Amino acid sequence: MSDVATPNLPSRDFEKTSQFYTALGFRESWRDKGWMILKRGDLTLEFFPYPDLDPLSSSFGSCLRLDDLDAFYATCKDAGLPETRTGQPRLHPPRVEPWGGRVGALIDLDGTLVRLIQN
Repeated sequence: MSDVATPNLPSRDFEKTSQFYTALGFRESWRDKGWMILKRGDLTLEFFPYPDLDPLSSSFGSCLRLDDLDAFYATCKDAGLPETRTGQPRLHPPRVEPWGGRVGALIDLDGTLVRLIQN
């Protein structure tokens, strides 16, 4: 197995977080009272309980580096996530950044910024 890193993100409610990410193609691979792991292919997200998190002031974030950004973005839209500038959850469409890469964004239920980066 090669070296890997996985983001550790907050969840106010494991069940709601699981349902949200399941709609995006993730599946639970572990859950107990203190930890939850979700996987989608080679992507892994790990969550810890943070019931008092204010999603409007959260500064948590992560990047998903994707071979097919457009397909994942379409999955997010098909799941009903709105493209809007406020609230959560929400999406920001992919665009070419000044450094030349394509990047979109997902804000999850807990206000976590998940950057969607085309490999």
